[in-house]
Amino acid sequence: MSETLAKYIPEHAVKPVFDLIVANQVHLKIVNERQTRHGDYRRGPSGKHEITVNASLNKYRFLITLIHEIAHLVAFERFGRNIKPHGNEWKFTFQRLMVPFIRPEIFPGPILPLLARHFKNPSASSDTDTTLSLALKQYDKDNDKNYVFEIPYGSIFRIKNGKVFKKIAVRTKRFECLEISSGKTYLFNPNAEVELITLKNSNI
Repeated sequence: MSETLAKYIPEHAVKPVFDLIVANQVHLKIVNERQTRHGDYRRGPSGKHEITVNASLNKYRFLITLIHEIAHLVAFERFGRNIKPHGNEWKFTFQRLMVPFIRPEIFPGPILPLLARHFKNPSASSDTDTTLSLALKQYDKDNDKNYVFEIPYGSIFRIKNGKVFKKIAVRTKRFECLEISSGKTYLFNPNAEVELITLKNSNI
């Protein structure tokens, strides 16, 4: 297991993460990318603690996601199954488990203050913390991506499920975009990944 972990997380995180997995009897599965989530935790029918994490994540996001899911397990075991999945008990647990990893041997210097700020009150997904999410994405293998916040107004773009939108306005911290086929308006987080398409190639 430790050899496998070394392929997916920073070197200095391998032993403490391995220790967490053993201590909490985690069955870890590394799976192909799912568009709707980075990872998940469930207690199987046999009582086994099953955690899955997307193999496509860069090593820093993989580590955060794995600790996120272990925090669900630990919080449920400590506080009971009736707590909210991302309530105060989970936040407290996630903070406690993650803080030992927020050090320069594990994360790049520019990421550390963003992590420290995020973990004062961790959210259900690091993707909702736009500054942290964009900083983490700089370390993705496939970094040739467009984000909603950086494309011009009036641009046409496609998202992973194939739907096509036009960027039309900004509303507070999110961007208002018109779905071309339905005429409905949707709000996008600034760091939403999109495929920018040109009108001559779009068949719109």
